[in-house]
Amino acid sequence: MLDPKLIRTQLDQVAAALTKRGMQLDTTKLEQLEERRKELQVRTESLQSERNTKSKNIGRAKANGEDIAPLLKEVESLGGQLSEAKQALSELQQELDDILLSIPNLPDESVPEGKDEDDNVEVRTWGEPRKFDFEVRDHVDLGAALDGGLDFEVAAKLTGSRFAVMSGQVARLHRALAQFMLDLHTQEHGYREANVPVIVNSDSLYGTSQLPKFAEDLFKLEDERDFYLIPTAEVPLTNLYRDEIVEDAESLPHKFASHTNCFRSEAGSHGRDTRGMIRQHQFEKVELVWFARPDQSTDALEQLTSHAENVLQKLELPYRTVILCGGDMGFGATKTYDLEVWIPSQEKYREISSCSLMGDFQARRMKARWRNPETGKPELLHTLNGSGLAVGRTLIAVLENYQQADGSIEVPEVLRSYMGGASKIGS
Repeated sequence: MLDPKLIRTQLDQVAAALTKRGMQLDTTKLEQLEERRKELQVRTESLQSERNTKSKNIGRAKANGEDIAPLLKEVESLGGQLSEAKQALSELQQELDDILLSIPNLPDESVPEGKDEDDNVEVRTWGEPRKFDFEVRDHVDLGAALDGGLDFEVAAKLTGSRFAVMSGQVARLHRALAQFMLDLHTQEHGYREANVPVIVNSDSLYGTSQLPKFAEDLFKLEDERDFYLIPTAEVPLTNLYRDEIVEDAESLPHKFASHTNCFRSEAGSHGRDTRGMIRQHQFEKVELVWFARPDQSTDALEQLTSHAENVLQKLELPYRTVILCGGDMGFGATKTYDLEVWIPSQEKYREISSCSLMGDFQARRMKARWRNPETGKPELLHTLNGSGLAVGRTLIAVLENYQQADGSIEVPEVLRSYMGGASKIGS
């Protein structure tokens, strides 16, 4: 959430910054609501003060033997007016808060202009797409040929569309990828591994800005406990610091990595990526989350992104890194790099990781803070998150980039120890 003071004091500048996202902020409505809020605030405080004064006068009048009935009537009347004013102020504040919760983060100055993914700017590429001397097959056909190790029909029977059943060597390769990613991030990149719930409450989703804006993208459990399945481990990891103050400023940044199942309804994606594992309702991901001081966070984004890139480099998968334009950036991000891996069957790069700096946008919602030793006062942390990586999409990339003419799959060198020393799977 943006700082309400910023909205009140620099509304025109905020509106101008949001145009980079393609958003037109209704400044007139906000100004009118703010003016009304001030009026109600003044009236509430005035009535409160007047009632307090009258109440004190009752005591004095009673001590002097005077008739207090008129004063009691006045205090009663003021109490009714005060209750009405407080109610009106509360309702107006709720309306303002609802608007604030719907306003996305302000883009960083370095974020390029643009409307959608076509306007994202390539920052760098790594590796060269392989040239095949045989007809390339996609991961669906490759997985089916590996002793039925990737089966969407059975998954549809068990649950429905956009689910997959993995078995045999494909399941082991998928597991190997997740283990490799966790080992790399914890042993070489300095992350603390965390095993977190995949069910969270609504407060956690408000904290990371999935609610209220993106409720339709979530799977809500139909019971009285207000529980949701997580769309990403970003939610439980980031909320570890909700309502907390990091007292030791020198210990920052704090870095966490977690491997979880993730669940997304994929609302609005009808007809998109219906074949295979690109866009699933349930998938696995290794998530990276940082908590940093404001003076660390810009460099932290570069480091986090490099850690995700290192996974692809060690797997020797060609990819490119792009900076998202304002119109394609996520709601809570102030700056985002996407990593896009080469998918041979589609002859294009596809997203496999988003690495985002959120600034204090999430921390303000969560009251996640650090104590500044120079002032002794708590200040808002900066949060960052990124996929390191999406395991299913990495499996797709490995299957397709390492496929052989006979349908077998060469196992990337860094995964062989996780695969019992096997250099390939399949025939």
